[in-house]
Amino acid sequence: MAEGERIAKVIARAGLASRREAEAWIAAGRVAVNGAPISSPALNITEADQVTVDGEPLRARERTRLFLHHKVRGTVTTNSDPQGRPTIFSTLPKHLPRLISIGRLDINTEGLILLTNDGALARVLELPQTGWLRSYRVRALGRVTQDALDRLRKGVTVDGIHYGPIEATLDREQGANVWLTFAIREGKNREVRNVLGHLGLKVNRLIRVSFGPFELGDIDDGAVEEVETEKMRKALGGELIAKAGLDLSGPLLTHEPKRKSWNEQRQAQKGRRFEQRNGEKRGKPEGRETRKFPRRDRSSGPRPSRPRPKDED
Repeated sequence: MAEGERIAKVIARAGLASRREAEAWIAAGRVAVNGAPISSPALNITEADQVTVDGEPLRARERTRLFLHHKVRGTVTTNSDPQGRPTIFSTLPKHLPRLISIGRLDINTEGLILLTNDGALARVLELPQTGWLRSYRVRALGRVTQDALDRLRKGVTVDGIHYGPIEATLDREQGANVWLTFAIREGKNREVRNVLGHLGLKVNRLIRVSFGPFELGDIDDGAVEEVETEKMRKALGGELIAKAGLDLSGPLLTHEPKRKSWNEQRQAQKGRRFEQRNGEKRGKPEGRETRKFPRRDRSSGPRPSRPRPKDED
């Protein structure tokens, strides 16, 4: 940080919050630099500056870390979902640092997704200029020839959107479906589905098997594996490491599971009490007979059906 870095970026790299969250903390007066509270994130600091959050010194910046995660179908690639659907982050072990995804996979796509604690690495790998190949195994309903797939190497325009060169191979036919290997470099929104739909195919299973030099391999569904620092250094290369300003020699910090808020603890306690009340079998008092009455109908008619939420796709 010889020339200084934005205060929100420094807080984010310390693993405490995202940049947006850090900016909100600053606006709330929770952050101080050299003992003086600040109210604007438009401030560059250097290693000589002392930063505190809620009166606690900012911990040392952790080295850049990279993880391979096997995303399962039905999970979304966000930290929280307004529709209440499960997210990939809700299933991760609690001892991991705060992680962000490198790119996204839609809810019905499964397979490899990269996670990191360093936003700079995520931004560089998401850039089209980086050009890392993303490979997929695809099962689709319909028929297609290898000649039609070969023409995708020149790129294709679908509904006014141009997709760059695509490498596609017809692996086999299985009943009414075909299995393909599909490799792209841009990773535009729903690119695989849109391009194959243009060829008359309907994708019914999509699995990402590699992202650049990193492969899904035999990682179990929902599991996460960390890439060793030296392996990451070789895979990324010196030019990319310098471009992103990565730190691969910093300390590895321990991460305690996030403590639940008072409201979360209260809701959990209510849930336990409810389970206890409804799970206990109460016996009859000795010497007394109990009468059974038919349950009173309070519905005032048939119970309305509850519509199920629709998937994104």
